[in-house]
Amino acid sequence: MTVRPIVIHGEPVLHRRAAEVQEFNDELRTLVADMYETMDASNGVGLAAPQVGVGLRLFTFHYPNDDDAPDRGVIINPVLVTSKVPGSAPDPDEDVEGCLSVPGENFPLQRADWARISGVDENGAALEFEATDWFARVLQHEYDHLDGKLYVDRLNERWGRKARKVLKANGWGVPGLSWMPGVDPDPFGH
Repeated sequence: MTVRPIVIHGEPVLHRRAAEVQEFNDELRTLVADMYETMDASNGVGLAAPQVGVGLRLFTFHYPNDDDAPDRGVIINPVLVTSKVPGSAPDPDEDVEGCLSVPGENFPLQRADWARISGVDENGAALEFEATDWFARVLQHEYDHLDGKLYVDRLNERWGRKARKVLKANGWGVPGLSWMPGVDPDPFGH
């Protein structure tokens, strides 16, 4: 297993729809193992393949939950269904989200409080489960990566303005930027 660099906002693979996984082989299983290693080294609760520069529809997650769902796993070619996203403004204390591809930053974002996801694992075995609250948020966040969206793309006008200023101040929004979990300082201070 290898820890891979995590690409930062502006890398083209983060901003386009990822391709369906077609082949379930050793190369895919190596990618999944590397993604687990990278997610763990970065102290993340999820990691999508585009975040390590691979434009495929899969993500790993590690989130202990009470939803009768696995605490850790991979979902390949997922289909996501959610409850309605509340129309109210996000709570700046309770609804704060961060992203390994926007390292060290976080902003409030409303998400649906229930999700059902289905897909397959690295061996092609079907899986499906429901998630609530923060676990549902994790699934929505990672699924968005597969459609070329980062959470900062979903922020309301107030928080979106602030995010754009932060992205510009950090020099992000251009290709070629990344950080290396376990080598570079943890941007979220874990």
